[in-house]
Amino acid sequence: MGSINKDMPLQMLISFDKLLQQYDTMARSDDPLLSSRAKYVLETQAPYPELRDGFSDIKLLEKHKDIIRVILQDSFAEVLSENEIKAASLPYFDVVFNKSKRFQKILENAGKDFKPFIRNQDEGIDYIMASTVILKFHYGFNLDFSRPYFYDIPDANGVMHHYRILYNADFMDILPTDLAKEITQTDVDKLLENPEDLELWKEMIPPNSFISKGFVISNMFDVTAEHTISEIKSNLISSDKRGSETFISDLQETFRSFFKVKELKIGFVTYNSKDDQLERVYGNGIESFLLKEKDNELCNNALCIGSYDKIVNEKGYFAVPDVDKYFKLSEGIAPYKGLHEQGIKSAIFAPIVNEGELLGVLELVSTKKNQLNGVNATKLDDVMPYIVAAVVRSKIEEENLIDAIIQNECTSVHKSVHWRFEEEAKQFIIDGLEGRQPSFNEIVFKDVYPLYGQIDIKGSSQARNTAIQRDLMIQLSNIKEVLNAALKIEKLPVYEELIYRIDNFIEDIKETLFSNSEQTIFDFVYADVIPIFNHLNKQSKELAKMVKEYENTINPETHSYYDHRKQYDDSVMLINKKLASVIDKHQEEAQEMFPHFYERYKTDGIEHNMYIGSSIANDRDFDPLYLKNLRLWQLQVMCEMENKYYNLKPELDVQLDVASLILVYSTSLSIRFRMDEKQFDVDGTYNARYEIIKKRIDKSFIKGTNERLTQKGKLSIVYSQKKDELEYLRYISFLKSKGYFTNNIEIVELEGLQGVSGLKAIRTEILYRKNKEDKKTYTYEDLMEELKA
Repeated sequence: MGSINKDMPLQMLISFDKLLQQYDTMARSDDPLLSSRAKYVLETQAPYPELRDGFSDIKLLEKHKDIIRVILQDSFAEVLSENEIKAASLPYFDVVFNKSKRFQKILENAGKDFKPFIRNQDEGIDYIMASTVILKFHYGFNLDFSRPYFYDIPDANGVMHHYRILYNADFMDILPTDLAKEITQTDVDKLLENPEDLELWKEMIPPNSFISKGFVISNMFDVTAEHTISEIKSNLISSDKRGSETFISDLQETFRSFFKVKELKIGFVTYNSKDDQLERVYGNGIESFLLKEKDNELCNNALCIGSYDKIVNEKGYFAVPDVDKYFKLSEGIAPYKGLHEQGIKSAIFAPIVNEGELLGVLELVSTKKNQLNGVNATKLDDVMPYIVAAVVRSKIEEENLIDAIIQNECTSVHKSVHWRFEEEAKQFIIDGLEGRQPSFNEIVFKDVYPLYGQIDIKGSSQARNTAIQRDLMIQLSNIKEVLNAALKIEKLPVYEELIYRIDNFIEDIKETLFSNSEQTIFDFVYADVIPIFNHLNKQSKELAKMVKEYENTINPETHSYYDHRKQYDDSVMLINKKLASVIDKHQEEAQEMFPHFYERYKTDGIEHNMYIGSSIANDRDFDPLYLKNLRLWQLQVMCEMENKYYNLKPELDVQLDVASLILVYSTSLSIRFRMDEKQFDVDGTYNARYEIIKKRIDKSFIKGTNERLTQKGKLSIVYSQKKDELEYLRYISFLKSKGYFTNNIEIVELEGLQGVSGLKAIRTEILYRKNKEDKKTYTYEDLMEELKA
């Protein structure tokens, strides 16, 4: 169960008071069912006041386990207990109780004496992590204390599984004791300068100076696949690991977790295209099950015709799920003879291919039949790129090696920041060569100015729902037509009942499509309609013909009619493609002016982020002039994207409108590359305000009205400072002279967003041209009339 007897700044007091307070409120509810349920929980707990007051004796958890189960019954739904990996616990102390059935089963499979403990949680780290929580939630100092937590638990076969832990701390309070000290910003600065000085942390935040009263809910998720892919990647990237004596055994153990096969072994051979032969890879513990004891072998001797064709010619996976069977059928030819002699029962051979060139073969073998097969061979798709990269890196110069590491660790990065990743990759290699643990450190660019813009498809959710609604009604009507014909031939009440249900479905979705309507109708078609139609196929040629005509109109995989939805999807896809091409093309020109980070996303429309500053430009001096230049460029490009869309609109199956928005943010900030998410994000709590505005601004309203900020035919420019307003009014005046905008310009105040107030916006009406050569300009209304004509 764990222990709470260790040196920590927090005294752990197990209590359910904060949760029971919610039941106190629920007991007074007007809902009789809710009220009676809450009263039952409170009455069950009432004889045991220590469950509210709190206790530190963990033996009481076992004594009161039945009452605790009642208290936690709503937080731990019984119907999900077989599915969810969940428990109540105390952070930092490995105390776990009230485990879900699935979690209990996982622990039982791990062995009788197995106790779960959080990976890499030694006492010093525990103490400092708990202290950062206290600094944030009691003293109010905003520190980023979050870090991932994992349990490593073997299954019944001894294969290691990895579980990510997410904590819900809603039912936990942190209370100071008499030992708690006053903490100043100077003290915090000193702690941050000495993050590993445990004695200093104990001096500032003494042991037992706070009480942690309550409990947390631990939700766990099996991330074995993701974890093992990361481990395989790390093993292959690190030159230190690749050269170690345990490299192959460590890699083999990771592959065992990846395939969930305890008996799995791995081997490698290289391919010599000149001599068409397989050759041994020399290294610590590297085997080959194709070559056995030989140093090399001609492919014609090592492989049969089928395996040669699959591996060498097609460069695809070759799986042998039952070696003994194929050994007998092939009358003992290679490769089955050698595999049989080694006691191998199943195997997968995966070609290592780079740019169409076969470099070698990864061998996976098992001593059990069917454990390795053509189905689980596809799992290799996730790791083969890293194996390929490792083989390529052994043959190329350091410069290419750097790029390979960047690709493996960070995916593709924008060329403006590539130089910084190169620096980090070089250090990665040096660390490995000098025997240190190589790690790709997070990359930060400070004092950069953000630019954000979006061109959003208005009413996209409604348009999609309308498309779904129409498709469902057509499908239901077609089904009804078939059933009416069947009813004329066979007067069966079941047909009438189905027609009655279809009429109800049509009536339900005629006006409004609810969130569950599509799934409900899909379930109805799958469970009730398809079996009936299978029956009708046998009844008469006329009915079989009608069923066939119905089936020709639907998607066989989803059993749904896909016409209006396809028109909607195709329209959105075409809009995104055309708009992205406009800004991507112009970005090449903008980079020439001054290097800056750029990324864009396709959603229901196009969003883009840009960051400009000296820390990104590397060898160039930044001047505010370049920021102003990029802002003016952004205004022009947004207008061109609008023009591109409204010239495209007549070609669309679904007629939609778009609205454009730019966010102006004058304060510089820092951006950090998030290794887990493979993307840049703003860094720090203060800078998070920018992200909050970005996420919420397009839903904002004009102050004191129900009018949305963004409107078709207008560009909205959101800002908070007067100097930004004046700057953009100058740009608009200039672009007016160039035929981008009309004189219709307004300045509006916005309703406060959650956590953000004081925003204003300039809305300016855009002028459109029917094509680039057309000198005549149109407002949105004019353009719509012209397009109609």
